[in-house]
Amino acid sequence: MALNDKKIRSLGLATKPRKIPDSGGLHLLHTPAGGKLWRFPYRFDGKQKLLSFGAYPAVSLSDARSKRDDAKKLLASGIDPSEKVKLDRIERSHLRAITFSALSDEFLDKTTREGKAEVTVAKKRWLIGLARGDIGNRPITEITAAEILRPLRRVEADGNYETARRLRAVIGQVFRFAIATARAQNDPTGGLRGALITPKPTHRAAVTERPAFERLIRAIWFYAGTIETQIALKLLALLFSRPGELRLSEWSEFDLAKGVWTIPASRTKMRREHKKPLAPLTIELLEELRGHSGNRRLAFPSLRSAERPISENTINAALRRLGYAQDEATGHGFRASASSLLNESGLWNPDAIEAELGHMGADEVRRAYHRAIYWDERLKMAAWWADEIGKMAGLPA
Repeated sequence: MALNDKKIRSLGLATKPRKIPDSGGLHLLHTPAGGKLWRFPYRFDGKQKLLSFGAYPAVSLSDARSKRDDAKKLLASGIDPSEKVKLDRIERSHLRAITFSALSDEFLDKTTREGKAEVTVAKKRWLIGLARGDIGNRPITEITAAEILRPLRRVEADGNYETARRLRAVIGQVFRFAIATARAQNDPTGGLRGALITPKPTHRAAVTERPAFERLIRAIWFYAGTIETQIALKLLALLFSRPGELRLSEWSEFDLAKGVWTIPASRTKMRREHKKPLAPLTIELLEELRGHSGNRRLAFPSLRSAERPISENTINAALRRLGYAQDEATGHGFRASASSLLNESGLWNPDAIEAELGHMGADEVRRAYHRAIYWDERLKMAAWWADEIGKMAGLPA
């Protein structure tokens, strides 16, 4: 006769172990110590075996029957339930050993081998470091959204709202990497999108009015800092590249004879090689710089180490010394200055300007059009812009 909860609870003391049958081969082992243990004997491959489902009432009658039914389904499929239990236990143990820190290291290694810029990998590593103390040693499969929220809230408490947003994003990247490599099943960061304070958008300050830009150029040409900083400021005005593309540049990228700077894909925002034409004034400045650092790999080596470039703060610090506040001018702002003034001139196709800025077109055809068809126009535009810069700086014609 099948068991029920009332019958199980009414069991008295057992003088010796006894099996109380339920149904379908399931029975309850009642022990003198008071234990009520679920057991399911079965035969597999000609051998008698036994499955344990736990103790009543922690494992209810309905749960025990469900486990029995699962075991029967495995047997019908030719699978030994005991072996399945062992394999599942090993897998759970293996997954518990895969921590957030271990997956993060793999993710960062993958990012590096994919050719991502060094600065990009370094920022991801720094962000992940902000979370390691809270979840680094936790198994990736056991980490909850609430646990992830702890380091995010700590960063927010310091007023670093944008950093908190980026931290959530990079933690999510680690989880999605774990999912893609079959070591996690979900990304808990998805449920945290609305939990963080939205940072107020800020824009990189730029001088876009011609009279003000002329004053900035004159100040730059009279700047008395180190030769590397002087020329970096001038080249940013002439080339309006991203500051990181310039300060990390190597001499092997410059072909001064042909007048071309080839920025490798690993250092461009769009992850594709970008060529920039060099006007005579630009080449003249690079020749001057080569007299100082031409025997080194980097065009703009740091004063502390020839193998490290000038820091990302060098340009902005120089602008501060020239009297320009953070909300007035930045190294990145030269891009907006050039874009505005080139477009206002009415002399150049807007697509050619976008191509020179290294912006990605709407589709592959448009991008190819930018690189190839507009090259001649970009050569002329670079020369015209250099002439304009020269006039603003008061250089002889």
